[in-house]
Amino acid sequence: MTATHTEVTDEAGGAEAQGPCGDDHCGIKEVLERLGDKWSLLVLVELHSGPRRFNELQRAIPGISQRMLTVSTRNLLRDGMISRTVFPTTPPQVEYALAPLGDSLAVHIQGIADWARTNHAYIEQCRAEFDAQNSA
Repeated sequence: MTATHTEVTDEAGGAEAQGPCGDDHCGIKEVLERLGDKWSLLVLVELHSGPRRFNELQRAIPGISQRMLTVSTRNLLRDGMISRTVFPTTPPQVEYALAPLGDSLAVHIQGIADWARTNHAYIEQCRAEFDAQNSA
């Protein structure tokens, strides 16, 4: 590898090759990492149908632990996707709802959720065929 070759490589990996926003593509990677975690999308899908208390959310999302629901709701709160209301009762009741930002995203997520429900059986069939062909 020559020094000239290194310079060309550096230029290709520079800001111009990455676009005008730099290497995080205007925050796309960061937002997709949040939405791509295992539970955040499911929380948003559940809240799309209306506000829910913590335990209602936990029952509505099979397999989610109390800890993971706490982590997910905290991250979504931090990102401005959901709101949290504490009611002054004994014991205190907490309700989560979509914030305007989360509501604007939920429309798109609902489309993905509908697509997943519609195509789940076909995807499972494709996986089984692939696994059968590649297990031999």
